[in-house]
Amino acid sequence: MKHSEIIKQIENSWHNAYWFSRMLINNDKYAAIGKDSKLLSIIASSLRLVAKENKNRKMTLVLQKKTLSNILEERFKKASSVKARVQRLLKDLEIDIKSPTDMEVFILTCENIMIPLNQAISNIPNDDKEYTLNISKSYLDTQGEKGLATVISLWDDLGVRGCLTAERTEIVRAFTTLRVLLSKGKSVSEEDRDIVLTAFTQEFERRAGQKRKQRAGGSLEDVTDFILEYYKIKRAKAPEHFQADIEVDNWVKTNDGWLIGISCKRTLRERWKQVSSADASILSKYKIKHIFHIVTYDEDLSDDKLTLLGGQRQIFYLPDNSRRLKIASAHIGLKDYVRPISELINDLNKFIKKG
Repeated sequence: MKHSEIIKQIENSWHNAYWFSRMLINNDKYAAIGKDSKLLSIIASSLRLVAKENKNRKMTLVLQKKTLSNILEERFKKASSVKARVQRLLKDLEIDIKSPTDMEVFILTCENIMIPLNQAISNIPNDDKEYTLNISKSYLDTQGEKGLATVISLWDDLGVRGCLTAERTEIVRAFTTLRVLLSKGKSVSEEDRDIVLTAFTQEFERRAGQKRKQRAGGSLEDVTDFILEYYKIKRAKAPEHFQADIEVDNWVKTNDGWLIGISCKRTLRERWKQVSSADASILSKYKIKHIFHIVTYDEDLSDDKLTLLGGQRQIFYLPDNSRRLKIASAHIGLKDYVRPISELINDLNKFIKKG
């Protein structure tokens, strides 16, 4: 492709479909008005009506810009916290919408990219639990505590796969609808359609990725809630003012009034020095008997980590078929610090049941 052709393609007004969508969803700079599908619908239909009622294209563009300004200023006139960001949006749109084609791209972005995107993103689950609860319960119902390791491992995999499948369903549906719509418009060339479709896909992936990050933090934390609830083990409140750098998902009170903290993580690779800050004296101060770490990927659990943290009353529950569990269990200096995941409930019951 020649240099001049590249420049021409970059300057194509339809590339603004992506930049308009980013502006409309940007909260810090532009108040994220694009999250309000009803408002976007009002804007798009109003701007289309102005174009229909006026034949003078130059005057139409002026009227459309004024209409857009009036809609947003009226909508946010009492919202002092966002008025400045809305004005900044209007100012930047004034610069970016230079021609009737630019305005056409903006209307299409509101109506056929942002609104379907909002709907598609809202249809993607906020958490993994709806994909994992029933399957996990089936494993415990049939395999008992021997199924714990499988449940913990599957919880993450099933949840991720289920939510990603939902993402695929939504993007295929919305993408197909947009493609058909653009194909009907004779004014939109094949090259322009590709630009709009890739803009839609890029923005969908960005927003879906944000949702993935939100889900990822809670997936394995939820599994400890499920397991304790399944075995009817009451959860206790966290010790007041306990501020060591340990991310504990749940607390259980022992029969002598002390506490056991339970943390479920994929790996301890980046957190072990933080975890080591809670030494045995700190645990005793807050009447914490043990911290139980459920770790699903344990190859990074070196002998040094196990020795340091194990000496601080922190015990590691590893998959029953784990190579690290087998090695540590046979080591005189490490065997007291590791346990198979299948023994978690038995071990908890020993501490919480009286007699």
